[in-house]
Amino acid sequence: MKNKRVLIVGGVAGGASTAARLRRLDENIEIIMFERGEHISFANCGLPYYIGETIKNRDALLLQTPKKMNDRFKVNVRINSEVISIDTDNKTVKVKSKADGEYEEGYDYLVLAPGAKPINPNITGGNSEKIFTLRNVWDTDKIKKYVDNSEIKSAVVIGGGYIGVEMAENLKERGLEVTLIEAAPHVLAPFDSEFSALVEKELNDNGISIILNDKVKGFKDTQDGINVILDSEKEVQTQIVISAIGVIPDTGFIKSSGIELGDRGHVKVDEHMKTNKENVFAVGDAIVVRDYVNGEDAFIPLAGPANRQGRIVADNIAGINSIYKGTLGTSIIKVFDMVAASTGNNERTLNRYNIKYKKVYLYPMSHASYYPNATQLSIKVLYDLEGKVLGAQALGYEGVDKFIDVIATVIKFGGTMEDLTELELAYAPPFSSAKSPANMAGFIAQNEMKGLEEIITLEELVNYDENKQIFLDVREKTEIDINGEIPNFINIPVDKLRDNLETLDKNKEIVVSCAVGVRGHIASRILIQNGFKVKNLTGGYKVYKNWDYKAEVLDNKPKVCPVMEDLDREINLGNNTEDKSKIDIREEAAIEKDLAPRVTKELDATGLSCPGPLMKVKTIMDEMNKCDILKIKASDPGFYRDIQSWAKKTNNTLLNIEKNKGIIEATIQKGIALEESLLTVADEKSLVKKLKGQTIVVFSGDLDKAIAAFIIANGAATMGKKVTMFFTFWGLNVIRKPEKIKIIKNPIEKAFGIMMPRGSQKLGLSKMNMAGMGGKMIRGVMKNKNIQSLEDLIEAALESGIELVACTMSMDVMGIKEEEIIKGVTYGGVGYYLGEADDSNINLFI
Repeated sequence: MKNKRVLIVGGVAGGASTAARLRRLDENIEIIMFERGEHISFANCGLPYYIGETIKNRDALLLQTPKKMNDRFKVNVRINSEVISIDTDNKTVKVKSKADGEYEEGYDYLVLAPGAKPINPNITGGNSEKIFTLRNVWDTDKIKKYVDNSEIKSAVVIGGGYIGVEMAENLKERGLEVTLIEAAPHVLAPFDSEFSALVEKELNDNGISIILNDKVKGFKDTQDGINVILDSEKEVQTQIVISAIGVIPDTGFIKSSGIELGDRGHVKVDEHMKTNKENVFAVGDAIVVRDYVNGEDAFIPLAGPANRQGRIVADNIAGINSIYKGTLGTSIIKVFDMVAASTGNNERTLNRYNIKYKKVYLYPMSHASYYPNATQLSIKVLYDLEGKVLGAQALGYEGVDKFIDVIATVIKFGGTMEDLTELELAYAPPFSSAKSPANMAGFIAQNEMKGLEEIITLEELVNYDENKQIFLDVREKTEIDINGEIPNFINIPVDKLRDNLETLDKNKEIVVSCAVGVRGHIASRILIQNGFKVKNLTGGYKVYKNWDYKAEVLDNKPKVCPVMEDLDREINLGNNTEDKSKIDIREEAAIEKDLAPRVTKELDATGLSCPGPLMKVKTIMDEMNKCDILKIKASDPGFYRDIQSWAKKTNNTLLNIEKNKGIIEATIQKGIALEESLLTVADEKSLVKKLKGQTIVVFSGDLDKAIAAFIIANGAATMGKKVTMFFTFWGLNVIRKPEKIKIIKNPIEKAFGIMMPRGSQKLGLSKMNMAGMGGKMIRGVMKNKNIQSLEDLIEAALESGIELVACTMSMDVMGIKEEEIIKGVTYGGVGYYLGEADDSNINLFI
């Protein structure tokens, strides 16, 4: 009896796993594998990390060689052999071999594993030698050689998918200035926008510039590199471009075979991985799969599913009935120190297929909070109206993979949110909490399903009616002062709620919010049992802030926290000799003035959620003497910004701040102003402040008041004064751009945007506005009297060096983004204004 002959087109995950499994099942079957390139099995997912030199040894990427494959599995591997056509009627394939030319090979079974290839759009300049794609080892070698041997300092990565983000990170690790360009509103499509935004923030924090919502339309080679031209007409100058805009199935050679393909060129298969042609199977990135959650066709190029598909094909060829039940799309990515993972469907997918769902947000610690170095996880779980789990997303620094794997397993077995509450998972303080994150997600949903509380989402707040609802924030006042608030919420801390119930109207529904939802649940239970109708905002203020964040790029430079810019300018901490010498000078000056620190204390605030770390800092600092130093470790993500603001506000000195794998380490010196510590005794005697500044707070958005403010400001500037104009709340509308800017906003911000005037030309008069006629009249009179318009006055102010400052806190409250503000404006908080006011002899409030 003739042995079966199996031809496998393509190696890597799907093809190689088919061959290995098939040999283990049948020692006598003849297996021939064709590979167009040199390598039959390599670590696709490791390629960026070899370029970034995290993986040092190139050979580590080669999982299997032709010789090893033949020695162990008796597979006839033919490299540099491309299958160029298929005759399914005669069961033959035509091969174009580098060594043997063109020939035909017959088969009993044919397995197609051609994979996918990078999309290469036909745009101007796209054939430049400075543009690279990454799909195989050959591509990797070319990129690494260019980065190693060329004197390049900058790179542009096009595409914010997994490969694009990984390439951006690894090129940054090589010391390049990296800009990531994505045509969609956010990076990483498997994640919903509020989670993608957290990844964007991590990229920004690590020095990667991000341009979103802008498509590449061309390239232009230059003497020093290459310019990337965007739809917005912006040009990004760089020296190397990595194109990672996606992949398409590499199935061109199949089109005339009669094998059924989908609209996008993917091979259609059944649950046994069979095509419509006899004894022809297909696996991997080139096929259409069934989405395990929604049952629809999907294109999910992942290594894990490809390996399982290869195993299933081998089973069926060997006579073992085996089926593929669909792909969940479980995936994970490292972004510097952060880890992001998802499984199942996200909200966009569920909405596309009109699947009704609910969601919960939670922010637990990665392990027991009392055990050192616990860090916060950001988690979102989606489930249907009956409680069946549909998908989940998670970000953090530790434990992300464990949580997502648990949820993926639950989805695979049709589990519910109720099932999550019953999971018994491994626990010890260094590894998890007694109530695991999976348990906690289930508890939140269970409380609602059992009628103990009603959950509300941020999107639903758009229907807010002040006549029927009350927004109640139960955080501590300190948290709100530092972190901000959701507009229209009143504040009663949860611990004081029972004493203030009489101040709340039982005829109105109360929407409760806290930091992450936990205290909101406690407040809900208090209120419900006292006769109030209540809804708890899932995820609390954390969800609002995450939604609010948008990655920004200013002149292709990464976004930098204004507070940190000030600190860097004042303290000049860093790693170079000059910086260290300045620290030494500061310390010597402190010794000369007998201001040397007497005590250094340490505070481990890891595992505490906001406002815990800050409250601990305040308690300890209150007990310390002037000039003593406090070293703090915290894991709450917001602490990185909070401690900077708190130090400035309380006139303490932030000496250093670092973030490493989710742990923030800050060093504060109590009560010593930086300028003081640099003064010798002689300096101190001769110190005289000359107050020559002019500060103006513009609170009003009325046309006449804005004109008056700029007339005064320009007049002061002509007298040689340093003028600072601080725009807050309605005054922000004076410096808004007139055109509509396309940016993502949550429902509340959209409502504010509609109600407020867009720019100086839309402002009304404080008196006699008459539906806009008053503004037109006053502008006409000014024109006739040859008086500069408000727009001319603003331009003159900028030209004369007047500093226009937009209040960032007010921007958060009003939902105004930096993209909406006119050019030339700087951004700062109340601390910045007070610092300027302190150096001024005139302060005006308009």
